[in-house]
Amino acid sequence: MIVSLLYRAARRLLSVPPVLLRRDTAKDAELFVLRHENTVLRRQLAGPVRYEPADRFWFAALSVLIPRRRWREVFPVTPGTLLAWHRRFIAAKWGYTTHRRTGRPPTPAAVKTLVLRLARDNPGWGHRRIQGELARPGHRIAASTVWEILNAAGVDPAPRRSGPTWRELLTAQAEGIIAADFFHLDTALGTRLYALAFLDHGTRRLHITGITTRLTREWAVQQARNLAADLGMRRESLRFLLRDRDGKYGAAFDAVFEAEELDVIKSAPRDPRMNAHCERIIGSIRREALDHVLIVNEAHARQVLAAYQRHYNAHRPHQARRQLPPDARERPDATVHALDARRVLRTRILGGVISEYRYIA
Repeated sequence: MIVSLLYRAARRLLSVPPVLLRRDTAKDAELFVLRHENTVLRRQLAGPVRYEPADRFWFAALSVLIPRRRWREVFPVTPGTLLAWHRRFIAAKWGYTTHRRTGRPPTPAAVKTLVLRLARDNPGWGHRRIQGELARPGHRIAASTVWEILNAAGVDPAPRRSGPTWRELLTAQAEGIIAADFFHLDTALGTRLYALAFLDHGTRRLHITGITTRLTREWAVQQARNLAADLGMRRESLRFLLRDRDGKYGAAFDAVFEAEELDVIKSAPRDPRMNAHCERIIGSIRREALDHVLIVNEAHARQVLAAYQRHYNAHRPHQARRQLPPDARERPDATVHALDARRVLRTRILGGVISEYRYIA
């Protein structure tokens, strides 16, 4: 198609009379020299001359300027060959077979990815259910097309589709788990303090219920009661309490949560990885706050941990929640307009150990 357009444009440009009809003696002599040189070169060649597509293009285009009766003596090919080249370039204009595809247009890659995601997230959905769900955001494709996408990807039909992976199963179970673990901290004078942390696996919300210098079962039971009062409506969606086998918990501690219809699950002995979420949050508390502050006494420790808890729940981003803090219900607008009219405000937590940043007008 492009070659045909170039060919027609070249013929029109070469046919402009003001440029090509200007003849003089020097030009005629030059043409005679070139023509004689062409004759000598033909006589010396042993085999046929092979012309490139560009050579054929220009010979066919220049033929419009020369009378047909002189083609045999001017051009190095026969008039029939010249006409065949001309017909080939003209025919390229109407050759749409290489640019046209028959049948349905291909399904966009984004739609194929969405089909596979719906099948992966919902093992019980068949191809017709997925087709109906795709129609809601405006992707109207045939049910047979959905089936072909699933079949090509090796996804079995819904009744025989493989079950969820361990990661998917544990993620679903995490919505109903809250974990508990003790940790300690030392004051500047060497006094050891103990604290109890609870972490909601579903929301990643941190609860530091209390601090004491004497870790007893009675104190642990009181912290369990405080947590049960703080959970509120969240208690209805919780099903399990995960803790280690520390003797400071006791049966009364478990009874508080069993009264709220939670099953108490104990980790294996000396296996902190079974309570990895709590171990990780305790490590974050140490790295981000306690390692940078000299704790004076129990009241100071309570103030420091309360400030960190507020920061953790209200501001600190979490990868598991798409960079949202636990208390955020929806993602804020990531696009900030009129940057010149706004400035960034830094809020110092714990005297600058932790920083929070916000835009203000």
